Amino acid sequence: MKNITILAIHNTIATTVLGPMDVFFQAGQLWNYINGIPLTPFFKVEIATVDGNPVKCLNNVFLKPHRAIDEVEKTDLVIIPSITDIEKALQYGKDTLDWLEYHHNQGASIASVCTGAFLLAETGLLNGKTATTHWGFVKLFKEMYPKVNLRPERLITDEGNLFCAGALGAGIDLSVYLVEKICGHEIAIQCSKALIHDMGRSSQAPYTVFQFQKNHPDEAIQLSQQWIEKNYAHEMDIGRVARIHGMSRRTFERRFKKATGDTPLLYVQRTRVEAAKRILETNNGTFDEICYQVGYEDSSHFREVFKKHTGLLPSEYQKKFRSS
Repeated sequence: MKNITILAIHNTIATTVLGPMDVFFQAGQLWNYINGIPLTPFFKVEIATVDGNPVKCLNNVFLKPHRAIDEVEKTDLVIIPSITDIEKALQYGKDTLDWLEYHHNQGASIASVCTGAFLLAETGLLNGKTATTHWGFVKLFKEMYPKVNLRPERLITDEGNLFCAGALGAGIDLSVYLVEKICGHEIAIQCSKALIHDMGRSSQAPYTVFQFQKNHPDEAIQLSQQWIEKNYAHEMDIGRVARIHGMSRRTFERRFKKATGDTPLLYVQRTRVEAAKRILETNNGTFDEICYQVGYEDSSHFREVFKKHTGLLPSEYQKKFRSS
């Protein structure tokens, strides 16, 4: 039986603690109970807090831990849940960081859920390795941890004994993934069926919303961004956009990339994809019509662009997100 310790942090999202806990607790039990065979639990799961006291979650529910982190003698896997006040958690989290490093050095694997990746990255253990986090915190993560190979399109990253999951719901995906790694495919399938959970999700790209990066000081580029967002449905000549905003194309492209992190062309693409997503979520029009509405005449090309940014074909996206 493997020992799993789930770290509970003040103001965490409760599901990122209790979701993984329930998956690991039910492995070898719920399926067996349903099918009338002896229960064979595979994991001993405990919640630990820094001082052993209950913590209040973001939804005002209090979680009572089994023990304090310094009472954990040996564990096989540590789960780090979401953190909502990232700066405060890192500022006052030295004991937690030391504890994570200690157990990792003792052979424990560590897995983070959602913004828990910030705490894992703060240990330095992710330097030079792949990781993922919630798509809404990608820019901040890249700024704080440039040595980490962040792959925000991935739902789960696996570095052998370091794991990350993209967001709240992905904590369940990661837990089932880890059940499979530890217990085998058959047990993971049983968990998935008993919990009615879809195995095999690998990308958070369909759920990602382009954030139109305007938190920068270049006012001319901000104006150009606003112009693109207003005129994306028309033919887009980057040279003309540059001239409108008083720059040569070369200067414009350099300043745009420095300010936003994207080339102007990529920014136009992502703006059009976001517009198409909104239409697909609410409209029954053909994809050719939608292409025209967002500024593309070649629907085949835009279909490729759309899939590149969302991980889904337009028809798949519409089926997944359109209101019934």
